[in-house]
Amino acid sequence: MSTKTQLVARRWLRGAGAAAVIMLGMIAPGAFAQQAPAPSLEDEIHAFCGNIADAARDQRYLMQKQELEELQAGVDERIRLLEERSVKYRDWLQKREDFMRVADTQLVEIYKNMAADSAAAQLEIVNPGIAAAIVMKLSPRLASQILNEMDTKKAAALTSILAAAAAPEKTEDPS
Repeated sequence: MSTKTQLVARRWLRGAGAAAVIMLGMIAPGAFAQQAPAPSLEDEIHAFCGNIADAARDQRYLMQKQELEELQAGVDERIRLLEERSVKYRDWLQKREDFMRVADTQLVEIYKNMAADSAAAQLEIVNPGIAAAIVMKLSPRLASQILNEMDTKKAAALTSILAAAAAPEKTEDPS
């Protein structure tokens, strides 16, 4: 372009720019004069809470998850301890049952070999339940001799225990 053409173009743009600003001012008279009202405190609070709501919810869920995991770990530990104790208890119970079986067998053998009057004197001072269990395992002949030698009241108490143990279980009347 020639220098003269460039000069004309510049003048025209300057004039057009000023005209454009004047035209814009006429079209939108209050566009530049109006500003957005300042947000109120309540609007700021709502905006802040809206911005952090998701993060707060995620944090709350994370804390609840951690708490549940801790509780689960505590429950798992208690279950493990109970299982250990259960195994120890079963072992102890098995040893006790083995001992009682041997002791029971030997105890009955001792009373089988005793004289009836001596066995009666011994069984009178033993717990009636134990005495009844021993008498029940003796032969009927030996048991009757021992009961014959016992005090009548104690012999009657043992007989009632023996009868209750031998009787079939009665079902309870639901009415």
